[in-house]
Amino acid sequence: MVNNYVVYFGKPLPLGASLNEYGVNFSIFSRHATAVTLILFESPAQDSPYEEIRLDRKKNKTGDIWHCFVPNIKAGSQYLYKVDGPFIPERGLRFNFHKALIDPYAKALTSVARWDFKDCLAYNYKENGKDLSYSYHDNIKTQPRCIVIDDNFDWQGDIPLNYPLRFSVLYETHVRGLTQNPNSGAIHPGTYRGLIEKIPFLKDLGITGLELLPIQEFNEMEFPRINPLTGETLVNYWGYSTVAFFAPKASYASDRAPGAQVYEFKEMVRELHKAGIEVILDIVFNHTAEGNELGPTISFRGLDNNIYYMLDENRRYYKNYSGCGNTMNCNHPVVRSFIIDCLHYWVMEMHVDGFRFDLGSILGRDQQGRLMENPPTLELIAEDPILSNTKIIAEAWDAGGAYQVGWFPGGRWAEWNDRFRDDVRLFWRGASHVTRYLATRLSGSSDLYLRDGRKPFHSINFITSHDGFTMRDLVSYSYKHNEGNGEDNRDGGDSNNSANYGIEGPSTDPDIERLRERQIKNFIATMMISLGTPMLLGGDEFGRTQQGNNNAYCQDNKISWYDWSFLETYRGLYRFTKEIIAFRLRHPGFMRPEFYTGRDGNYNAIPDISWFDHNGETPDWDDLGSYLALRMDGSRSDILADRDDNDFFIMFNGGEKRCLFNVCDPLEGKKWVRAVDTSIPSPNDILEPGTEAPLFFPHRYLLNDHSIVILISKFI
Repeated sequence: MVNNYVVYFGKPLPLGASLNEYGVNFSIFSRHATAVTLILFESPAQDSPYEEIRLDRKKNKTGDIWHCFVPNIKAGSQYLYKVDGPFIPERGLRFNFHKALIDPYAKALTSVARWDFKDCLAYNYKENGKDLSYSYHDNIKTQPRCIVIDDNFDWQGDIPLNYPLRFSVLYETHVRGLTQNPNSGAIHPGTYRGLIEKIPFLKDLGITGLELLPIQEFNEMEFPRINPLTGETLVNYWGYSTVAFFAPKASYASDRAPGAQVYEFKEMVRELHKAGIEVILDIVFNHTAEGNELGPTISFRGLDNNIYYMLDENRRYYKNYSGCGNTMNCNHPVVRSFIIDCLHYWVMEMHVDGFRFDLGSILGRDQQGRLMENPPTLELIAEDPILSNTKIIAEAWDAGGAYQVGWFPGGRWAEWNDRFRDDVRLFWRGASHVTRYLATRLSGSSDLYLRDGRKPFHSINFITSHDGFTMRDLVSYSYKHNEGNGEDNRDGGDSNNSANYGIEGPSTDPDIERLRERQIKNFIATMMISLGTPMLLGGDEFGRTQQGNNNAYCQDNKISWYDWSFLETYRGLYRFTKEIIAFRLRHPGFMRPEFYTGRDGNYNAIPDISWFDHNGETPDWDDLGSYLALRMDGSRSDILADRDDNDFFIMFNGGEKRCLFNVCDPLEGKKWVRAVDTSIPSPNDILEPGTEAPLFFPHRYLLNDHSIVILISKFI
């Protein structure tokens, strides 16, 4: 004992550590605990003395919540818990008083250079079929500590931007990887402040929102392995293994003072908002870092294992719909409240604009793991009044076999549309049988989203994401090259629909390089002219490569870091990307709120969309080949906008030969002019407003192989 703290009854709500001018209220849930002890540390030093305050179950407990108020505790103070109770694995109870636990509501954790999970393990073993995994090993010196946070921050009037989803262009990136490379020019590389330094670049590119890979606290050293190619230690780089859901990652802060990560994260959000850029967090409620029955006891397992996790019929074990050893029991009322409290915190206190839910289908499983028709957690998120303007995006599948793209339950959810990814990849690889499906993807995937009342913008259209090839690798490798991950190239997907166009990997052949860059432009342009919400993988705009690794989850090195020298090498590609984003955002026709109908909305005898084969005839959808054209009427009544747009005639050639397209007549008094032709070298591949090129032959266009042409109608 070091301070002989005075302890008062305290209050059960809010959960967590709540600071006021007099001290701190501590509150934590545990239904089956027999004793709860609050541990307070004298100083931030790793080996500092501490005091254990055992809570009185009569005075410091309301229902299932243990609580106390400790006066004179300040911001920056550090704490943990010990929780005692029955250790009966066959009933799902795994209390262990010797394990210091993290508060699930902790707003920050201390940064530990090498977080040692071994001290959290119970050294599980079995004898005669009986689980004997209780451990007397104390982890208090190695467990990261919770930090009391003062929520006060000078937001300078900031509020979440909450753009309508249909006006959004998303950019998926990793906070550390964006600026960690020495050639990034960042003063604070690999941090929230490093990201702030890249705001001028992001603003120039024209994106409206960042979708950040997980920034909630996780342990990089969770699964230390060695890269067999280089000998370096591999780490958890992506961060899809959360330890503390309310706590921003400490190692992403340039200021390593305890709790500084909270203020730096807020600073990053504030400055991005000033630049008109939203912040969307990739959040992982489907599992935690505690893993399976052999994993460490960090927090939830030691607080109430059989409430927080889905347990197998043999309750010693965990259901594993996440592929990571355990599955959060998301539709248990206690866990449901935890999830909502967490989302409220990030929106209300941290000002984020939205969330992408990793393996979101797990949030739709009941406590036995069965998929539910009307999952209360998903419905609650969709209907919650605090979150009503917040973007909610589902990865609509899980590792347990659920695949819900197009029918994700819960109302207003948007979805990562992997059908868009696959069909567009296949078309540009030359698979002529998917041309009919390309038309559906260009139209907002009505086959997926129309039937349940959702809109085109609920489709998050992407070609590449963190999980898989970068766009440059998609056109440079026919096979994955994940040997450096230390799993004998077994990890990562095998169905990539990629192509190398003659040489596996880097090429010095200028013809191959030109074709590869043209295909990247085709992918990006297809996203930008499709109904739906486009999402660009960060770095694709200037040819970022992972050297053929399509699962770089463990590569915290130059495989994953952005190489900013490519911004000069691929300056034409960057210019094209920037201009095609601006092109989309200038034209409301590509952001229409409803699906096409094929009908005429303004009585000019032209439907909102018309489809053609290369001869200008109505398509035979079973025999189109690799050629497709469309005409889009830009009148305000057809695009459901407050102003008229241009009309568009867009042609696609996914084949290996040039094709002569017949071009339909524009409206009387107008002419078609070329805005985009991806086969033309930069800077003439996309022309700025007012500089579009008239057609040499008004009713014909010779479309080069592997290319898109976009014509717009203008009075000339």
